[in-house]
Amino acid sequence: QVQLVESGGGLVQPGGSLRLSCAASGSIFSINAMGWYRQAVGKERELVAAITSGGSTNYADSVKGRFTISRDNAKNMVYLQMNSLKPEDTAVYYCNADLRTRRAQRIDQAYWGQGTQVTVSS
Repeated sequence: QVQLVESGGGLVQPGGSLRLSCAASGSIFSINAMGWYRQAVGKERELVAAITSGGSTNYADSVKGRFTISRDNAKNMVYLQMNSLKPEDTAVYYCNADLRTRRAQRIDQAYWGQGTQVTVSS
């Protein structure tokens, strides 16, 4: 069994900052890419940022220069530092991991966290 648990969401004023964390635990053999997605009310889920096991990153154009993704491979954790937050960043943020379990070491599987709410409002 594998679990991804996010933390760090909340209410912040425009221009403020938040740091999201996601911990992957359970019967994990290896983790490839990890990332953050978000889904606003009435919209589809979209990629915010992703990072490979080697540290290569990819960002949505809307967050470039404001958000930074990082990971700690030893702890199976991924982080999202969000600065200069805007009201349009309001959404539920989901952690995603592309990983292999100990039971299925040759199969890549996608796992999701339960989501954490980020609200940017004055």
